[in-house]
Amino acid sequence: MPRYVAFLRGVSPMNAKMPELKRCFESAGFTDIKTVLSSGNVAFNARSVSQAALERKAEAAMAKQLGRTFHTIVRSADDLRDLLEADPFAALQLSTNAKRVVTFLREPPEADLSLPLEVDGARVLATKGREVFTAYVPNPRGPVFMTLIEKTFGTAATTRTWDTVKKCAAA
Repeated sequence: MPRYVAFLRGVSPMNAKMPELKRCFESAGFTDIKTVLSSGNVAFNARSVSQAALERKAEAAMAKQLGRTFHTIVRSADDLRDLLEADPFAALQLSTNAKRVVTFLREPPEADLSLPLEVDGARVLATKGREVFTAYVPNPRGPVFMTLIEKTFGTAATTRTWDTVKKCAAA
């Protein structure tokens, strides 16, 4: 059975407990469920169906079990491993203290997007399919990269650090 990872937007320990999310995924019929960190990453096995169908099924289970839902974006574990192996950041010139971030979208971004985009040290560097690659240097203003991402791609997306993507792909 294929392995998938669901990335849930807006999850934190304050608004959703990982055991509750695990129960939601169990109630949706998924198996071998493992939460990764406490930021809404859920690895699971499911029959081979479209990622969109898995997203809808997970969101419906959360609505039923939690009384609320979190925007969910699903990728196969194989796709994540391929992404990591390709390492789109390797060809980019980043400062040594830059944080690498991947934003997951349900649909590819507009084709006429002119990159790179930059605001206050946060740079949208590249897109590939339904992924956006951003780097930022931490500064006192906080996560300005999120403002840049939301302004450019909207809020129907979710973002993870490169290290979190590695952990999710291995889960």
